[in-house]
Amino acid sequence: MGRFLLTRLGLAAITLFLLSVFVFLGANLLPGNVARRKLGNLADQSAVDQLNHQLGTDKPILVQYWNWITGLLHGDLGTSLSYQLPVSQLIGPALTNSVKLAAFAFVMVVPLAIVGGVVAAMKRDRLTDRIITVGGLSLAVVPEFVTGIMLILVFGLWLGLFPVSANAPDGSDILTQLKYLFLPALTLVIVLFGYISRITRAGTIEALDADYTRTAMLKGLPRRTVVRRHVLRNSLLPTIAVIATQTGYLIGGLVVIETLFNYPGMGRLIFTAANDKDFPLLAASVLIVGIVFLVATLLADIAYSLLNPRIRYAAAE
Repeated sequence: MGRFLLTRLGLAAITLFLLSVFVFLGANLLPGNVARRKLGNLADQSAVDQLNHQLGTDKPILVQYWNWITGLLHGDLGTSLSYQLPVSQLIGPALTNSVKLAAFAFVMVVPLAIVGGVVAAMKRDRLTDRIITVGGLSLAVVPEFVTGIMLILVFGLWLGLFPVSANAPDGSDILTQLKYLFLPALTLVIVLFGYISRITRAGTIEALDADYTRTAMLKGLPRRTVVRRHVLRNSLLPTIAVIATQTGYLIGGLVVIETLFNYPGMGRLIFTAANDKDFPLLAASVLIVGIVFLVATLLADIAYSLLNPRIRYAAAE
């Protein structure tokens, strides 16, 4: 297990380094001039050049990367060019908000999608299976802003059951916060349900057709016991990997949903930073999302190996 963890950590470190390079280059390739964006189109060119020199954006690209990455290694995320605040002060609340929304959506969609996938597999090729699979995938291909607008219209404006904004008042209790987060979380549930349930269904069908399942059934074990002890343990392996891959999307890819529901999370922060060409904020935000994604993937690998030791032994060879 130790060798397996060291291998995964080594791969994560390499991935993180490559991610930092791509993030830095991508942010620097954005069109526009940082100082010009900050001072405005009417500013004198000499003032623009002076500010670029002060910010260090006129230095060679390798020097800029070295200064940026060494600052990160020392815990300095830089200062936002737009807000004139330390980037850490902006990322902290935004990341907390996105984690709240992602956790709430996960609590709803994961058990619902797993149960839906298992039920669809148990009722394979029947009407129940068709409703779950076709219905789930049909909803998943609908753009998020269309789903979100429909939920706002139906549950927010017509029925008045939930707020149309995800921003709960300061000092709200947990139930009030969940009420404000329900519609954006439900939008995520609709998007993710079809994909997760489909993977769960495929894994369950494969496990139901396996030899160990037939052997357990021939021994006279109740069907419910066979499903719980033998089928689910193996059918959920692909589902774990799928759930982990959605973590990065839930934390940093919620630009549309967070904008639609006026929610100050990481997605909206990244969009604002890119629009303002706020390089320190943009680079740090994307890198944080990448770290969250890597951690989620690492945890999924560990869970995967615990459920299936053959994966762990093969990776350690």
